[in-house]
Amino acid sequence: MSEQINQDSINKALWAACDTFRGTISADTYKDFILTMLFLKYISDVWQDHYDSYQADYGDEPELIEELMKNERFVLPRDASFYTLWEHRHEPGNGERIDRALHAIEEANGTKLKDASKSVFQDISFNTDKLGGEKQKNTTLRHLLEDFAKPELNLKPSRVGSLDVIGNAYEYLIKNFAAYGGQKAGEFYTPPEVSDLIAELLNPQPGDTICDPACGSGSLLMKCGRKVVENYGSREYALYGQESINSTWALCKMNMFLHGEDNHKVEWGDTIQNPLLLDNNGELKLFDIVTANPPFSLDKWGHDEAVHDKFSRFRRGVPPKTKGDYAFIQHMIETLQPASGRMGVVVPHGVLFRGSSEGRIRKKLIEENLLYAVIGLPEKLFYGTGIPAAILIFKKNKKDDSVLFIDASREFKPGKNQNVLTKSNIQKIVATYRERVSVDTYAHLATHEEIQENDYNLNIPRYVDTFEEEEEIDLMAVRNERKKLQSQLTDLEGRMEQYLEELGYGA
Repeated sequence: MSEQINQDSINKALWAACDTFRGTISADTYKDFILTMLFLKYISDVWQDHYDSYQADYGDEPELIEELMKNERFVLPRDASFYTLWEHRHEPGNGERIDRALHAIEEANGTKLKDASKSVFQDISFNTDKLGGEKQKNTTLRHLLEDFAKPELNLKPSRVGSLDVIGNAYEYLIKNFAAYGGQKAGEFYTPPEVSDLIAELLNPQPGDTICDPACGSGSLLMKCGRKVVENYGSREYALYGQESINSTWALCKMNMFLHGEDNHKVEWGDTIQNPLLLDNNGELKLFDIVTANPPFSLDKWGHDEAVHDKFSRFRRGVPPKTKGDYAFIQHMIETLQPASGRMGVVVPHGVLFRGSSEGRIRKKLIEENLLYAVIGLPEKLFYGTGIPAAILIFKKNKKDDSVLFIDASREFKPGKNQNVLTKSNIQKIVATYRERVSVDTYAHLATHEEIQENDYNLNIPRYVDTFEEEEEIDLMAVRNERKKLQSQLTDLEGRMEQYLEELGYGA
């Protein structure tokens, strides 16, 4: 077996490979090239590792080896291997060769990398003018192939030991692209600490169907699935998602594969204007868990068509034309199983108190006793925006008519550019959520009567009083301390005058 490698070494080598593109194109653009090349290198290394193993056992039976390789999780045509591309890297046409290899991989693997209307690599082309003229492009791609051929990025299972190492490397890259790519890049990624918190709150169970209708790169969706594995040692769950941005949909599909999440269905399209996760009768499919970090206050979300929505998702009211937050919330609620359905959604704070149509929708959701908890998060947690957000938890089978408010806005570890929720921060939120009781300056269990008295305004400070009385000042002690300091100052001034006289500076 080859020498083992640790996660940090892989991550550093991958981030260094990005130097090939830095200063030429933006991170939001070159992330597709880096992540796709990581995918290609990984499946090539796995295929080669297994082939070498079979050859060691059955070297004199090539036909048997070929048959055994047909049972691999993934089919890799020989001409589409990373190693074939690397061997020809000095020849003209690197971009065209890589594109042909990706197309061949799609064709050889059926539905794993495509659905009825779209394939994963359809909108990712290495043969693009974005990389410069033909000579510059060929040189750039040669450098990229050489970066991934370095010993540090030997990703064969016999070396890295675990599929999660590759999945974690993929998540590492996605996180860094989100952190350094600005607001646009941050839209496809939910910070891992927030995903972990939501997954803990929703408590996925074996057999659950889990959906994210704005799934981005799939990090939140997969975190919920991994909670089932961690807590119950079971992989009996199914993941569903929909993503509107084609390159991000492709990113999610590759991410699912690298994490070994084969039991998934991720559709490409606009969830609000064209929901694609439907049952056999053409109605919205229902799920045990629905969770999302949808784009905040989305403009042009489909307001004009909402009145005629054939799924009646907006029967409580049509959200404002320029703020689609309640469009996502209402869609998600309509896809919850009536008995087991629970939902967690990340929202900007305006969702808690804005009036007009949003106020009317909010009132109906509370009157229907669907809202379970409101959790205020610290600012600067999310990539691309510094504003604080909140998590809303909804449940279809609530046992009481109260709503728990938690103010966790002051509970975080400060960072240079981003704040972070620590494990202890998350544990405190989860413990308070499960105990479902009021905690001074941190949480309040509000009745529907209290919420009604506040005109259905859910702004957290209306319910959680974070004011802490200042310690009473002992004025006599302060006076005595002041006199003592004055005496010391007088003594010092006298001694200074004496020193000055001795040095000949007297008056």
